[in-house]
Amino acid sequence: MDIQNEVLQFKMDIGVKKPDSIKNKEVKCPFCDRENLTNIIDTYGSIIYLDNKFPTLDDTYQTVIIESDDCSGDPSKYSLTHLTDLLTFAIDKWDEMESTGQYKSVILYKNHGPLSGGTLSHPHMQIVGLKNIDYNKKITDVYFEGIVISANKGFELNISTHPIMGFREFNILIDDKKFIPQMALYLQIGTHYLLNHFYKGLESYNLFFYKWNGKIICKILPRFVVSPLFIGYSISQVSSQLEVHKDQILSIYKKELESISS
Repeated sequence: MDIQNEVLQFKMDIGVKKPDSIKNKEVKCPFCDRENLTNIIDTYGSIIYLDNKFPTLDDTYQTVIIESDDCSGDPSKYSLTHLTDLLTFAIDKWDEMESTGQYKSVILYKNHGPLSGGTLSHPHMQIVGLKNIDYNKKITDVYFEGIVISANKGFELNISTHPIMGFREFNILIDDKKFIPQMALYLQIGTHYLLNHFYKGLESYNLFFYKWNGKIICKILPRFVVSPLFIGYSISQVSSQLEVHKDQILSIYKKELESISS
């Protein structure tokens, strides 16, 4: 039988040892205890890149980027300078892991909030080298197409008309690294909109990064309880109010979007 669904084995013996500061606020944050961090690979200002202390995925190499020394921070709150530095650092480290040639593919992503799949509330990103899985096999052009909110030569922000999981997903596409400052502004707008204007009580989102058709792409995906149609049948749904979200963003962030287009 030809099994198309490639899987990663999760090491439960390691997983049960992971601290969970999202669900249990009494848990001491290990990323705030900077003096006792181990296996640090590199740093840049308050950004720290290190081996994942709890590598739960078999046949992978797992690393973590601690985004800042602010335990309650996130891209919606960072200065644009720090967010640009963070994205530049993360994408450079992503490139470096890919360049080793040891992995079929390398993924860069971020969890934020209780429904994102993360366990630590301190802001961080993850870079994972997959030894036997090529994530590109699961990707198609339409996942990054959508209603354009803002764009200029070399960069674009859109709301997906064919989301991967469903309903409302935002895509940021840049042609190369010189447009990381524009990606940072779009990312700040997207995450701020989700957490403050999008849906009452929304606390969770994911960021997923891709290299696709010569572009660097960030998908911003708000997280709710997952649709049963997606869980059971891999059927995605799309919101009937995409134009409403576009108009809201254009109105709320008019000044910021005008600055990026000038």
